[in-house]
Amino acid sequence: MKKMILICSLLVVMAGVKTSFAQTKPAVYTGAKAVLKHYKAVYMLNSGDEKKIGGTLRNMKNALDDPRLKGKLELELVAFGDGVAVYDKNGVFEKTLKELQDRGVLLVQCENTLKERHIEKSTLYDFINYAPSGNGEIIILQQQGWAIVHP
Repeated sequence: MKKMILICSLLVVMAGVKTSFAQTKPAVYTGAKAVLKHYKAVYMLNSGDEKKIGGTLRNMKNALDDPRLKGKLELELVAFGDGVAVYDKNGVFEKTLKELQDRGVLLVQCENTLKERHIEKSTLYDFINYAPSGNGEIIILQQQGWAIVHP
């Protein structure tokens, strides 16, 4: 009999707990707060697909336009492998790249990719920078606290 009373009491308590949780309203979502003075992110691009490249560049623009990050954001785009297409003079991204660069974005190409694929720097935009290794660049930046974004 005592066990039955204990079980019934527990069920009543549990029902009350469930009801009290169900009655609370969810908090209004306001997004993450940008409490730091400075943020750093490196976007890595290893795809030659124009849709993927365009999406990556758009994501970078969106980050720069985020009102929480205005004046606090440092970005770098590192292209390697098939991502070299973003910097090809015959491509369609020159205007967008220049706009990003004008906003402070560093544009970096992996030199290993150029060597392995026998690509001449003269075939790429003259306003980009080079790193010995795209992966090395990302590893170093990550250890320095940069967020790694691979859209």
